[in-house]
Amino acid sequence: MKNNIKHAAKGFLRPIAQFKMLALLIPVLLIISSCKKYLDIVPDNVATIDNAFTSRNEAEKYLFTCYSYLPQNGGATTNIGLLGGDEIWIPKSRRGTLENFNMSWDIALGTQNVGSPLANFWDGANTGGSGLWKAIRQCNIFIENVSDNSKVLDLTPDDRARWLGEAKFLKAFYHYYLLRMYGPIPIMDGNLDIFASTDEMKVRRLPFDECVDYIAKLLDEATVDLPLIIGDRGSELGRITKPISLSIKAKLLLLAASPLFNGNPDYIGFKDNQGVLLFNSTFQQAKWERAAVAAKEALDASETAGHVLYKFQPIGFKISDTTALQMNIRNAITERWNNEKIWGLSNSAAGNLQRAAMGALTTAFNPNNSNGQLSVPLKMVELFYTNNGVPITEDKTHNFVNKNQLRTGVAEERFYISQGYQTARINFDREPRFYADLGFDGGVWYMINNNPSPNGTDNGTFFMQARYTQPGNSGAEGYYNETGYFVKKLVDWNLVNSASANTVRNYEWPEIRLAEVYLMYAEALNEAKGPGEQDIFTYLDKIRERAGLAGVKESWTNYSTNAAKFTTKEGLRAIIKQERGIELAFEGSRFWDLRRWKDAVTQLNAPINGWSISQTNPVSYYQPRTVYQQTFVAPRDYLWPIRNSNIIINSNLVQNPGW
Repeated sequence: MKNNIKHAAKGFLRPIAQFKMLALLIPVLLIISSCKKYLDIVPDNVATIDNAFTSRNEAEKYLFTCYSYLPQNGGATTNIGLLGGDEIWIPKSRRGTLENFNMSWDIALGTQNVGSPLANFWDGANTGGSGLWKAIRQCNIFIENVSDNSKVLDLTPDDRARWLGEAKFLKAFYHYYLLRMYGPIPIMDGNLDIFASTDEMKVRRLPFDECVDYIAKLLDEATVDLPLIIGDRGSELGRITKPISLSIKAKLLLLAASPLFNGNPDYIGFKDNQGVLLFNSTFQQAKWERAAVAAKEALDASETAGHVLYKFQPIGFKISDTTALQMNIRNAITERWNNEKIWGLSNSAAGNLQRAAMGALTTAFNPNNSNGQLSVPLKMVELFYTNNGVPITEDKTHNFVNKNQLRTGVAEERFYISQGYQTARINFDREPRFYADLGFDGGVWYMINNNPSPNGTDNGTFFMQARYTQPGNSGAEGYYNETGYFVKKLVDWNLVNSASANTVRNYEWPEIRLAEVYLMYAEALNEAKGPGEQDIFTYLDKIRERAGLAGVKESWTNYSTNAAKFTTKEGLRAIIKQERGIELAFEGSRFWDLRRWKDAVTQLNAPINGWSISQTNPVSYYQPRTVYQQTFVAPRDYLWPIRNSNIIINSNLVQNPGW
């Protein structure tokens, strides 16, 4: 296949003179906020290739340059999945003012375009970083030079192999990231020669399945030379390991097996300008089998490396089992370098993200610093299970028909809902992840700092008051929560609030955690073999047990009006989708899942609803209102547009359908 691969780089769209110049230079390492040494090193100058590989020190700087292009997913601006879909909304009055949120949020608003695409990772524009073709080009330069044993003479054989494995992984990951966005892409197996002709620069997109095979092969090559664990945790956390590489391969193959790319009739006849079909329109069951094998390999390697589902261990203070259960979920995200995180992004600390998620819990908090602008639509509120572990539409013991009916919290519920406070019926009788992930009017919000309870206990601790003029809803222009639901999950419990500021403890963004690998394996195994495979339930139930729920079979048998749902592939598919949506909520996964499942056309054409937040009276406050009516055009919006000017310059590129 390699001989058929066309080589691409960001520079292929530039004049030849510019392309040659770029091929001779190393870009300065981006200055990024990180406590980790490997991402803090900045090259002394813009070095020539001759100098870059004369010593271990200089070569390592170049490797860190390859790392510096990793997407900064710990920010709402730069993580497309956080604001680009339908699980987090922000006030309209903050559009374009709060960290340029509009660049990702405008995708949710339906304003993606071909003239200047949003989150343009192809070229590097509109929160698309410096462009991933540029990143791939730097990886190729590193691989070519470090593979030459006559260079970097003071580099040990073991380190040479490891560094090449890291560079190969990064090269594969950047290809995967582009593939997920654009579908078929050119493959940059090596950089174009500086004397390449104009025709050679006019690269073509390869068929999707060829792209998948190339990336998977590159990941296999990388995995062999990567360490199982990070030995020097003081300076190397965030660098690539075998579990990371295997997990990305599993994500790649899960993507390839999913309905968007596996026998999708929408792409029948999608060809390049030479008549080459870019998609195989025939469904292939073998893709799911391949994905299941890859997910199990990632799972086994991760557990061998010591990754486990996070369990909160309170030390030095006494809290209830109810609150400790919620902290299992919250701290799985925010506890630094906990053992559930397979890959934490050191280049992307979640600081400003926490400030935008945190709501004001008392009048002593400054709403400009704790404004809770990241708002959760009612559709996401409804997604979470009941306390019986089944959907609210299926629970035969709880009635949620009148979701906004008022009910008062009682003593038995005081660790979830403030005792004596009136809130909506939908906020009662829900699973622990509901209370761990969401802040809401009347909902308890436990924090270790500023805790009003003695000795850090959870009796009489913070709770949200979100009606108009209450602490959580000051009405300040732009500094408010649009729906009445806050993203508690993303806020570290160490955050300190005051009247003048809030101080956050940053945490590395959890790009991959073990729970997701379990979910990938369960999904692929169900599609490959069906619900007869016990492993599906084993790994789903591990996640549910950590969340305080009974297993799938027990929960549906005892509490669901559709008790046999888990016995069919279709029914279990729906369960897995919902389980994934709940467990990975507000981590940016839903945006991509709705696309690969081809569910976006339904979900993203539904309204964004919230409570009537301008009301002070609870009866008036708990009236649903439409915040925004989303529009998703299928099949156009499933794939990113390539900028029009690129298509004009390179006649061999073809635009994605609908654009």
